[in-house]
This record gives sequence, C-alpha cells and structure tokens, in this order.
Amino acid sequence: MSDNGISMSAVRALALIDDLRALPAETAWVEFKENNADPAMIGERISALSNAARLADQHFAYLVWGVRDGDHAVVGTSFEPSSQKHNGQPLEFWLAQRLQPSIAFAFKPIDYRGTKLILLEIPAAATSPVEFEREARLRIGSATPRLSDHPERLRALWAKLQPYVWESGLAAQFLTGDEVLARLDYASYFDLTDQPLPDNREGIFEKMTADRLVQKDVGGHWNITHLGAILYAKRLSDFSPSIARKGVRFVAYDGLNRASMVTHRQDGQKGYAHGFKGLVEYIDGLLPRNEHIGKAFREESPLYPSIAIRELIANALIHQDMTITGAGPMIELFKDRMEITNPGQPLVSPDRFLDYPPRSRNEALASLMRRMKLCEEQGTGIDKVFLQVELHHLPPPDFRSEGEAVRAVLFAPRRFADMTPEERVRACYQHAALKYVSGQRLKNSTLCERFGIDPHNAAQASAVIRQTIAAGLIRPADQEHPRAGYVPFWA
Repeated sequence: MSDNGISMSAVRALALIDDLRALPAETAWVEFKENNADPAMIGERISALSNAARLADQHFAYLVWGVRDGDHAVVGTSFEPSSQKHNGQPLEFWLAQRLQPSIAFAFKPIDYRGTKLILLEIPAAATSPVEFEREARLRIGSATPRLSDHPERLRALWAKLQPYVWESGLAAQFLTGDEVLARLDYASYFDLTDQPLPDNREGIFEKMTADRLVQKDVGGHWNITHLGAILYAKRLSDFSPSIARKGVRFVAYDGLNRASMVTHRQDGQKGYAHGFKGLVEYIDGLLPRNEHIGKAFREESPLYPSIAIRELIANALIHQDMTITGAGPMIELFKDRMEITNPGQPLVSPDRFLDYPPRSRNEALASLMRRMKLCEEQGTGIDKVFLQVELHHLPPPDFRSEGEAVRAVLFAPRRFADMTPEERVRACYQHAALKYVSGQRLKNSTLCERFGIDPHNAAQASAVIRQTIAAGLIRPADQEHPRAGYVPFWA
C-alpha cells in the first residue's frame, strides 16, 4: 500500500495512464477508444498490438477505453468487459479461444481521478506472431492489416522473436530507484564487470540499463529484469517464487547415496554473479585433499580440480531451462563423486558436448558471466573439464540426460585397475575427442599416459581401444595406416 492507502498496482496504473496520455499521438502499441467494444475489433487489436509491441521492443501494448483519440482527453467509458458476452460466452473467454498462441491479456478497470477507464494490457508476442481467428495482424498507423501482406515487417518480427528469452522478462515492476538499489548488489556488478562505479545515481542506472539488468517503467519508476535479479539479487527471496527457487542448492552426504546422512546443506540466497565465488570456495573448502596420487597431482591437491568444478557449475547455471518452475541447479557431494544437475533437456546430445558449437537458452546470462570471468570463453569450458580430469587421472566424467534435467558427474580418484569397463571406454572416447579438437590423435601411447599405465603394459590400452571401436565411439584415422591413430566416430 502507498502512504495514502491506494494499492501500489493502482498507483502504477494511474502513472501508466499519465504516461500514455502524454504521448504526442497513438503509437503502434498504444490505442485509445471511447466506447467501441466490438468483440471482433478487440480480437484484431490484441493481435495487431501484441505483434507491434514486440517490433517496438516493448513488453506490453495497451488499449485504453475512456480516452479521446484526438487530444487524449479523459472522457470516461460505458464499456464493461466483465459483464459483456458474445455468442453466449463471456467476452474474455470468447477472445481467449480465438487467440493463438495463448497470451495473458487482461482488462483492468481504473478509477482515474474519479472517471472510469478500462485498460486492456496485452503482452508482447514472445514465441511466434499472435493470431486472431488464425490471422496475424499488425498495427500500422490506425489500420490493422494482415501481417502476411507486409512480408518485410513479418521478417523483422521473426528476427525480434528469435532472441526473446526468459532473461528479458520482468522480475519486479514499478520500483523506486532506492528500491532497485536495495534489491540488487550493484557494487558487485561494477566490480565484476571491471567498470568504475559512477559517482551519481544516473550513471549507475545508465550502465545497468545498457546491460538489460533494469529498465524504465512509468511514472519515473523502474523494473528489474529476470537477468538482473538472477545475477545480482542480494536475496532471491525478494522476488517471486519463479526467481527465488532458481537459487543453487548444495548438499553433502556422508556416504554413497541420498539415503546417507546429510553433513552440509546450503540453499543459495544470492544472485549467481553475487554468490558464485563464495559458492565455489565453500565447496572447495569441504573437499578432502590429496597429498600425492600419480605424477599429475601436486602436493595438497583437492579431490576434484577446482577449474572443473567451476566450469560445471557455470554450465549448469547458463544452460538450465529457466521456464521450468520450482527447480534450480543442484550440487550434491557424495563420498565417491560430485553430481551437478540443472533443469531442462540438453540442446546438444551429451556425448557431443565437446565438439558441437555451444548453444544456450540464456545468451545474455552466458555473455555477462564470461565478461565477469566466472566461466571460460564460449565453447572452451567442457574442454577444460576433460583436460583437468585427464591431468588428474580421474575416471571420466559422465554427462547424462535424466528426465527433464541434465546431470554431470565428477568421480573421485580411482586407479585404472578399479575403473569399470564402461568407464574405460568412455574415457577412451573422451580422450579421442579432446585430442581431435586439439588437432591431435589418440594413440596407444597417449592413452597409456591418460590412464597412468606403465608403457610396459601398453596391451591394456590396446584392449580398451578395441573395446571403444567395438562400441562405435572411435575409428581408425586412416584404415591403411593403423599407426596414424584414432579419431571419434563423428570426425
């Protein structure tokens, strides 16, 4: 509630009407009516205004009844959408049945300083052009022609729709500047992106707006985007559950499975950028240390390579499906392994993570995390994981698609003799892939080094190569010259 007892949503609605009336004329995403409430007209306008809003980089379009078009004077309206019916159906239900894809439009009655107005708030097209009665429309001037009659605008709309993702949605609306700065750790933003902190508020908001962390709202207020909240929230619980439940959870078990006793638990409350370094250091501090295991280990080496942990956590954050509600990244530490899980089906088959061009659902998030040096440059993170695993002679990591999630598993040190046949084959394939993307080839000698096999026992490596060929995961680089080495099946 505001100081005078009016709800914040009502205060924002008044500020929104003020801003819309202050426009010099109607725009492609704003239209004024007095009493015209023809249902077919409204359906066509929803389609046209929604598509036009996306073209204009607006989150919403608006149709306002009770404001005169010519001079934007407030005249009031007799339109009552809540009681109007068409063909025996409530108006909103009739409209919703004929709009594709479904959008959450809403009629809102407004008491505008004693005069009744009706505001129709229309979300901008998000995944495809919005159609009414199977026809997509667009607003040009005061007309709403078929979008198909304007192919250049249709192409432009699809270009706008392609990069539209969860990141650009709104996590909080109609906040004062003080409220924005209280919710976001803006100092971390400037520090991590290596920018000097401006000495005035205008400069702070200018930079955060440029990186799409915040955007201007009506009435001199501000919105925080999903991107701003998920990266820099001081407390994710300050936002809706769809944001709050995206915090990173960490659980450590005193055993080999989830039935074991929980020794440590941490539910992340900070935004990813704000809390990333602390999370990695917290996990690293819990890991046992190895003084010496094989020639690749230094004294007091962690059980798992820090770089591998960092990259797999960053991958889980970047590649998760943010639209899956109630689920966020999960890190679980067992006696013999670490599992890192993120919600969402993989965009690339797990056995091709190393060589396929990287694809992310959250490009702005990935870009900012790279700028902040919280993860490797695009496409090199998994390379680093495989390389560190080989240097430490660990069993091969396992990437799995499980239900609606992707799970990466790092295993604790085990000698070659203790690895399962499946692990040896997977390690051989990963080694071949890593060599191939580095411009080299797997050979018996390189596989001996990867497994820590004494050259006198090279026959063990040869047996693994034969098994991996039989599994269809590698092949000879040159059938006529066996000594040329081996490449992955996709090479």
